[in-house]
Amino acid sequence: MSWDEAIDTIAAEVKRIGEQYGPESRYVNYASGQSWGLHGGKNAARKLLALTGGYLNYRNDYSSGAGNVATPYTYGTNNSGSSFDSLLHSKYIILWGQNPSEMIFSTPYREYLMQAKKNGAKIIVIDPRYTDTAIAFADEWIPILPTTDNAMMDAMGYVIVTENLHDQAFLDQYCIGFDGNHLPKGVLKEESIKSYLLGEKDGVVKTPEWAEKICRVPAEKIREIAREYAKAKPAALIQGWAAQRQAYGEQFMRGGAQLACLTGNVGKLGGWAAGTGYWSRSDIVYPFSYDNPIKASIPCFLWTKAVEQGTEMTVEDGLQGTDKLSTNIKCIFNMAGNMLINQHSDINKTIKLLEDESKVEFIVVSDLFMTPSAKFADILLPGTTFFERYDIGVPWCFGDYVVFGDKTIDPLYECRDEYDVFAELAGKLGVKEKFTEGKTTLDLVRESVERTKKELDPNFPTFEEFRKMGVYHFKFDAPLVGFKEQIDDLQNHPFETPSGKIELFSKALWDMNRHDEIPAIAKYIPSWEGPEDPLNEKFPLQLISWHYKRRCHSTYDNQPWLEEVAKQEIWINPKDAEKRGISDGDRVQVMNDRGSLNIFVKVTPRIIPGVVGIPQGAWYTPDKAGLDQRGSINVLTSQRPTPLAKANPQLTNLVEVKKA
Repeated sequence: MSWDEAIDTIAAEVKRIGEQYGPESRYVNYASGQSWGLHGGKNAARKLLALTGGYLNYRNDYSSGAGNVATPYTYGTNNSGSSFDSLLHSKYIILWGQNPSEMIFSTPYREYLMQAKKNGAKIIVIDPRYTDTAIAFADEWIPILPTTDNAMMDAMGYVIVTENLHDQAFLDQYCIGFDGNHLPKGVLKEESIKSYLLGEKDGVVKTPEWAEKICRVPAEKIREIAREYAKAKPAALIQGWAAQRQAYGEQFMRGGAQLACLTGNVGKLGGWAAGTGYWSRSDIVYPFSYDNPIKASIPCFLWTKAVEQGTEMTVEDGLQGTDKLSTNIKCIFNMAGNMLINQHSDINKTIKLLEDESKVEFIVVSDLFMTPSAKFADILLPGTTFFERYDIGVPWCFGDYVVFGDKTIDPLYECRDEYDVFAELAGKLGVKEKFTEGKTTLDLVRESVERTKKELDPNFPTFEEFRKMGVYHFKFDAPLVGFKEQIDDLQNHPFETPSGKIELFSKALWDMNRHDEIPAIAKYIPSWEGPEDPLNEKFPLQLISWHYKRRCHSTYDNQPWLEEVAKQEIWINPKDAEKRGISDGDRVQVMNDRGSLNIFVKVTPRIIPGVVGIPQGAWYTPDKAGLDQRGSINVLTSQRPTPLAKANPQLTNLVEVKKA
């Protein structure tokens, strides 16, 4: 197919589907392959659709979806983190489910962790796996069963409160919900955190012995960590996002924030407020903009539901901006992403959906490789690398620098940058001038630099200077401390919550009246497909995943040399392997009711008994019988969302393993 034919076909289908079903039938799928720049395929597709009637929006992400919704109920914002140089002042650091040695949260983060350790900070890593982070940084590794983190958090809270290690003055001044004297009007005293920890309503005292039976962390170890964390001031509890990608991930994020508040470590240099932990103090101007006339939006994780049952979705499904969708999704743009198949849950279920052409009638994919998602495209566009276009790179996810993305070579062969492709599409649909506004991608870069210097940072270099420098580092005299303004002067700088205080008890959550799954305070809730689920008689192993150092999500899985660096294999504890007659290096089958896959096995004590782990991102590679031979974990994950955020629970799975 020629480019002309592809452009004509896409333009005709965009027009037809928009006219036949309405603009809510058009959707740009979640993708991160071109994130953190001024433009890219995802934004180009959105602008084209916005200029021709609109498209169905999505909210949130697959990385920190539960936390993104839960943390603001506590703090009013997700910006609960501090700059990583603040850790140089910490005396005690808990990395709870966080693995920066493999999952790069920020380029300089690990250096600051190393310096903090040299400064004498004690570092604790809590994780089901003995990760590279535990090896590199931890004074102690605390193995824990997945989905049971809140049981340990509750028990730590119990120890801190009953041993009078909590910061009562902080809780009185800044927080709602710790005890019966600080609850919203009309809420009974036994709904407080203190009452919950002491078991005054449910009769279950949240002792370390209670927690040990659930999470397998020894009671005395829970006491020890609770005491150390409460006494060592300032102390930082930093939460990873893997542990919130589970059935009740919202509780994990709010539970960490609860511990930070109990110990008064919020707004203090060297402390950390926990929660999602975003922070930012440097920015640039993004001149490529658009306004979608359609206001309806869905949680990004529920796009498959919007394909099959979009018109039936309600506010209970996370639908916002409208009471009802006028149509299901009929047209998908999947730009530089593998979420269409590989990175979304329950691959077998999604394949059946996409193979039924009466549902999604037209799919456009742009990518560099024939990914599992690209195989489902009606039109597959050959995109460009960052060497072949102009842009400005900003760090994922936190950092005080930006990179000039200079075009090194023209696009190879017949590849084309998505901006130019969609500009031509816009011409076919009569909106090219509105799409480009007369600008090239280099013009966008130049405008961003000039406006950033004028509007945000007078010290920002000129375009010529920035291009010559390549990298610009923002300068700051002191670390950024999350919520320092609020703690120093609450009256003039209230938290962005309804009460203006930290809401350990959220009246907004309470009023949802779904207390079993969406409690007003953070609680341990036994998880479906967790260790207490009766299903574990059939599938006795909990399956988790992690970001692998050889890939960025699914990017680079097709590079054979990287297989020599880090093999795609399932981790299993020697005790579990012995029960099944499995040896290191064997080929095994992993299965549950959603599917099965074959993969090589690594027998290692670096994972807690009862748990197996497969690094996420391997490309789905079915054989002729449809059995995945690569080890793509989403063959086994569920599309059931978390209750509040409607986020992905992709680390909540029960499976069985046997020799293949």
